[in-house]
Amino acid sequence: MRMYDVISKKRDQVELTKEEIDFFIEGYTKGDIPDYQASAFCMAVFLRDMSEEERAHLTMAMVNSGDTIDLSSIDGVKVDKHSTGGVGDTTTLILAPLVASLDVPVAKMSGRGLGHTGGTIDKLESIPGFSVEMEKEDFIKLVNQNKVAVIGQTGNLTPADKKLYALRDVTATVNSIPLIASSIMSKKIAAGADGIVLDVKTGAGAFMKSEEESRKLAEAMVSIGNRVGRKTMAVISEMSQPLGKAIGNALEVKEAMDTLKGKGPEDLTELCLTLGSQMVVLANKASSLEEAREKLRANMENGKALEKFKTFIKSQGGDERVVDDPSLLPRASYQIDLPASESGYVKEMVADEIGKAAMLLGAGRATKESEIDLAVGLVLNKKVGDQVQKGESLLTLHANHEDVEEIKNRLYENITITENHVDSPTLIHGVIKE
Repeated sequence: MRMYDVISKKRDQVELTKEEIDFFIEGYTKGDIPDYQASAFCMAVFLRDMSEEERAHLTMAMVNSGDTIDLSSIDGVKVDKHSTGGVGDTTTLILAPLVASLDVPVAKMSGRGLGHTGGTIDKLESIPGFSVEMEKEDFIKLVNQNKVAVIGQTGNLTPADKKLYALRDVTATVNSIPLIASSIMSKKIAAGADGIVLDVKTGAGAFMKSEEESRKLAEAMVSIGNRVGRKTMAVISEMSQPLGKAIGNALEVKEAMDTLKGKGPEDLTELCLTLGSQMVVLANKASSLEEAREKLRANMENGKALEKFKTFIKSQGGDERVVDDPSLLPRASYQIDLPASESGYVKEMVADEIGKAAMLLGAGRATKESEIDLAVGLVLNKKVGDQVQKGESLLTLHANHEDVEEIKNRLYENITITENHVDSPTLIHGVIKE
């Protein structure tokens, strides 16, 4: 078999076989196939697309290129949640203990962030003492014992995806539905979950800016998951403005705890209940989404979700006192309000630009080598659709230096106020199950 023939076949819109896709992934991972041929393959896929069968074969070839995690010794149906990113996306911090409070095992592998704020691991590490480093045996033991544990990405998972992603990044082939879908799903499948709930964002702060493209990606990932034997579904959710109110690591931990108490922002609470209900149904712990939602809401109100969060923190070495005393979390030296320059209604808060402002404060990484300041970030006091008076605070900057004029100017440029009434954006745009 020759790579030349595989490339020309895809160029001519002929469907590739499993053997041909396996040949490419295995050869490229080992270094037998050079970058220039892999680049040609990616561009052929970008231009000619792939069938659902090809996408599933590509995903599993990447899964099989490295280690996989065996979660079979964990009791029950293991359900994972994956978000395609965004600004202020605190859902994992809430969903892990909330869903686990209904005896659904949540064995989560998470990464560090690159961009607006830290990833789930960075956010959890703003809790004093919290550790994500543990042996696989201890990880499985914790999930069986507490129904929840989160560790950093370990081992040699999907090395083919790592190589391909770096190549796509420099060959203008990142925005290819089959390549994005197989990249995301290969990592989720390698991580061992039985069921996968996908939160696919749409809007200014999302990877896919239009609802049409977000829906295509969601459908592609759900098709792959179900074809390879994982119960998979997707929710398409709004990301034109930041989710919730907090953007920043310790700030998002506090917001997660408020949400677990039933006192979180309306949009963040609603999205967590929507995603959590799907996770509970996939795990066979409720017969309907309505029943699942009622159970989740009850555990927010009766304190069980918050107690599960405490157990989760303590079992991974963290100081669980932060739940009752958030002042133990890292705190910024300065809280600086951004006053509205006019009265009216908030029309737009451009999510990715507001996220970049948080990154400039130190809440995220511009490069992999950047150090995160866990204390800093932004807290929104107004959201799209809210009425505001001139001089009233639009948001609060949590900073460790007073010189924030440049950041304030960036924020003003990306927050629009209008005289006319504005409706809040629709949060849930659709659900994809097959």
